[in-house]
Amino acid sequence: MKDLKGLSAPEPSQRWMRLRVRLLGAIFFALLCAVFARAVELQIFDRERLESMARDQYVREIEMPARRGDIFDRRGVPLAQSVEVDSIWVDPSLLDDPAQMARILAKKLNLDAKELAERMERGRRFAWVKRQARPEDVAFVRSLKSRAFGFAKEPRRFYPQRELAAHVLGLAGMDGHGLEGLELAFDDELTGEVSRIDGFRDARGRKLLTQGAINPIDRQGASVTLTIDRGLQYVTEKALSRAVVEAKGVAGMAVVLDPKTGELLALANYPGFNPNTPKDTDHHQLRNRAALDTFEPGSTFKSFVVAAALEEGVIRPDDIFYCEQGAWTVGRHTIHDSHPHEWLTPKKVLQVSSNICAAKIALKLGAANLAKYYAAFGFGQRAGLALPGEGKGTVPYPRADIYVATQAFGQGLTATAVQLAAAYGALANGGVLMRPYLVSKVTDPDGVVLLENRPTPVRRVISARTAKTVVSMLESVVENGGTAPRARMDAYRVAGKTGTAQKADPVAGGYSDKRIASFIGMVPAEDPRAVILVVVDEPKTDVYGGLVAAPAFKEIAEAAMPYLGVTPSRPVAAGPEATAVSVNPKSAAARRASSSGPSVAVPAVAVAALTENAPAGDVRVPDLSGKAGREAIARLLAASLEPRVEGSGRVVSQSPPAGTWVARGAKVRLDMEPRP
Repeated sequence: MKDLKGLSAPEPSQRWMRLRVRLLGAIFFALLCAVFARAVELQIFDRERLESMARDQYVREIEMPARRGDIFDRRGVPLAQSVEVDSIWVDPSLLDDPAQMARILAKKLNLDAKELAERMERGRRFAWVKRQARPEDVAFVRSLKSRAFGFAKEPRRFYPQRELAAHVLGLAGMDGHGLEGLELAFDDELTGEVSRIDGFRDARGRKLLTQGAINPIDRQGASVTLTIDRGLQYVTEKALSRAVVEAKGVAGMAVVLDPKTGELLALANYPGFNPNTPKDTDHHQLRNRAALDTFEPGSTFKSFVVAAALEEGVIRPDDIFYCEQGAWTVGRHTIHDSHPHEWLTPKKVLQVSSNICAAKIALKLGAANLAKYYAAFGFGQRAGLALPGEGKGTVPYPRADIYVATQAFGQGLTATAVQLAAAYGALANGGVLMRPYLVSKVTDPDGVVLLENRPTPVRRVISARTAKTVVSMLESVVENGGTAPRARMDAYRVAGKTGTAQKADPVAGGYSDKRIASFIGMVPAEDPRAVILVVVDEPKTDVYGGLVAAPAFKEIAEAAMPYLGVTPSRPVAAGPEATAVSVNPKSAAARRASSSGPSVAVPAVAVAALTENAPAGDVRVPDLSGKAGREAIARLLAASLEPRVEGSGRVVSQSPPAGTWVARGAKVRLDMEPRP
């Protein structure tokens, strides 16, 4: 039997140890339950909220800006494009002295220091330094080697032809939306879609694409193809600029229109501007005056009066009218001619531009018929070029004889330059008015044509016989005894009309002593391929269209006819302005030339006429040695060749060499050096 007396009671320290073990176990069990409960809360109840917070830290929705569509001329030459450029931003919190840095950046990047400092103060973690910066600006900021600066790619509108057709194109703002011209008119079509994709942000805040780059087509806007021809546009702008400067005018407009189709081949304004640097341009210089502004056209309207009277049978070509020796009273008003005349036929009325006899023909026609034919020729109605703010002109109904008389010589009514060119286009097109248009087609990035304009007859205004008669009469205007002998061309027959209109004074009322001088012509007269209008606003040296605007018309026409491949109307005797044309015997153009009769020498600018319709490989490279840059480029464009210019100044070498036969559209390199 066990001796219980020998057993001792447990020591108090052992009991306390067991208690502590149980207590710690309970505590650990409670903590484990708490952790488990927290895990359940995080994984089940707070899952969505926490995932969202995590994504906000490293996942970003990256916005890929839209790329604006391109604008091309009729031959596919780009006139407006979008390029990717760097924009500079800064995290001001990472700068030791933001104010000092703002002063440094402002000085180097040509910015306003105060405005930049305010932007940096407002944006604690982000502020734009300069958007769409120049490469040299980006290089300077990179040279600072500061982690506070970052760079973002943004599309910038670029106009590779600089001032060429700038008023037609307009310009786009920094946000990628159109502000003027076609950029504004077709903003919806040109603007692409902004793309948004998910990406990661690293520890330095840089955006990383996880899905790869998106297809550029997905954010590309539609392209717009114009009826404008770069070569003709250049020639027109150059001639208009010279005319305005030599006449000391304030502005000018010029239009080149194909009367058979209604296509606007050139639309020029002076003064010009460079849309790449809009900040350097006065806002008023951006206006496309040729399409938007209205003016009193003056004596150019006499052609429509004579045409309407012949069509209605109220006059005949051999009728004669007494021109009152230069002054004629209508009611309480007196109408004057620039020179006194006695008896004139309708042809002579147009040739010498008699206000009095034109007024008598209009009165014989009657107010109702006069208003009807003005409307039929398209006046008082918008031409429909789809440009914002396009003018439509005003043609009030002539309720008194004096208004019938003044409207006969283009005073008391207004029109746009495009309207006037289109109306003369009806005379040149056998009496059929064609709708003028500027945009040929709009095509989306996938090649689907969204909009296409085609030659559209509006109405027959007069018979083909009447139109031919009036055009024949207008040929006398450029001959000796007419008001515009300076518009006469040696190789082509020209029909045209001068205009010299007084400008209305909107402040004092009535008319001021300022003038608008113009000339509009059709060439060649026997089968017009182009209607060319030149308008000079407020000339100072001379005020008559035959002296101020006619020479510019001739300059444009002499380049346009060979460029369009128009056969000369008559042979031209060899002279200092003529160059013998060396014809490739293998070309179709040569065969046509040799079979048409004896060879003649034609002006140098007409060389391209023999190659305009030639097969591939039959364009001859002109000799450009020593030519100035602009002249060399113009001659290449006239020959349907694409210039590639290296340097500036005058041409010292070219490749391929002069006389080489190449394909149309081939590139010709011009090495240029400044004149010593």
